[in-house]
Amino acid sequence: MRDFDQMGLVIDWVDACRRGDLATLLDLYAEDGQVECSCNGTHLYRGRRELETYWGPRLAAFSSAGFGLEEINPVPDGVDLEYSVAGELRIRATFRFGPEGKIHSTLCEPARQSPPDHGCC
Repeated sequence: MRDFDQMGLVIDWVDACRRGDLATLLDLYAEDGQVECSCNGTHLYRGRRELETYWGPRLAAFSSAGFGLEEINPVPDGVDLEYSVAGELRIRATFRFGPEGKIHSTLCEPARQSPPDHGCC
């Protein structure tokens, strides 16, 4: 297995999401890459065509509503990321990688949502 920068790859993923750049985002995934999303029921998307179907409408929403990086942490088997959409909806994504230095799988689920800011300490 070749060494590669897993954190850097996830930062590239974040940048592609912020720009709404579907082609770059898809290129970060392995040919058999997959996304398992449990944000609204559990759905599995595998391969470039299904990933394009999944990410296309989401990237349009991200770029217009705003996409924020909340936390990013290396973990023994990959990288955990928490991001926000429109500054409010928080999503946790777990990335696993293949030996070719591409994303093999992403698992996303709702994260603990931030309480509304009422100016209280």
